[in-house]
Parts: sequence; C-alpha cells; structure tokens
Amino acid sequence: MTSAAAASSPVDGILATVTIVLSLVLAAWSLLTAARDRPPDRTHLLGLAVLEVALLALAVVALVALGGGDRPGEPGAFAGYLVTLVFLPPLAGVLARMEPTRWGAAIIGVVCLVLPVVVVRLQQTWEVVGG
Repeated sequence: MTSAAAASSPVDGILATVTIVLSLVLAAWSLLTAARDRPPDRTHLLGLAVLEVALLALAVVALVALGGGDRPGEPGAFAGYLVTLVFLPPLAGVLARMEPTRWGAAIIGVVCLVLPVVVVRLQQTWEVVGG
C-alpha cells in the first residue's frame, strides 16, 4: 500500500524532480562563484527567481490536492516544509543582496543545497499514510 500512496502523491513526479535539479545546478554555480571570490550577480538572482516559480508551482499542486480532499500523512510537518520551501529562495536573495561579497554567493549555494532536502521531506511527509 505504501507504493500506491507514493504513486498518488501530488508532490512527486516531474515537477519535484525539476525543482531538485534546478536547485542543485544553482547551488553548484553559486558555490563555484564563491570559490572564485566573486559576489553573486543578477544571473544568480534570476536563477533564484526561476527556482521560486518552480517551487510555487509545486506548492500550488500540493494545495490543489489538499483542496481536492487528499491529505498528507503528517499535516503539520507538511505545512511547515511547504512554507519553508516557498520562503527560502526569496530569503536567500535578500541576504545575498545584503552581503555583496563571495559570502552572498555562498548563501545562495547553501540555501540551494537545503532545498532538495526540503522537497524530499515534503514528499516523505505526504507519503506517511496509515494502513
């Protein structure tokens, strides 16, 4: 039954995979920028914006599923991860703008390394279904 719950999860699939890949590419790019002792530029912020759009789409899919009657196995944790997922990229952008040094690029890189973990946890909290 666990595989049936996993197959019907609205936060699984291509959209989740796209957000994870985008996040990891932006993380590598930002950490390379930090290693080169360069500050983040507009393209980093554009990357965060594209990532945010993908994450918002994932959140909308999850909220539509909730509105349709589907329920995550751990609603409280799911809500926490969903809010975190949506607010981390803008927070990274603001902090990177406040720190226009290599550390701004490092902030973006670290946040983008955290996001795939949050997406996976979001999936796991949906899939924990009793019986």
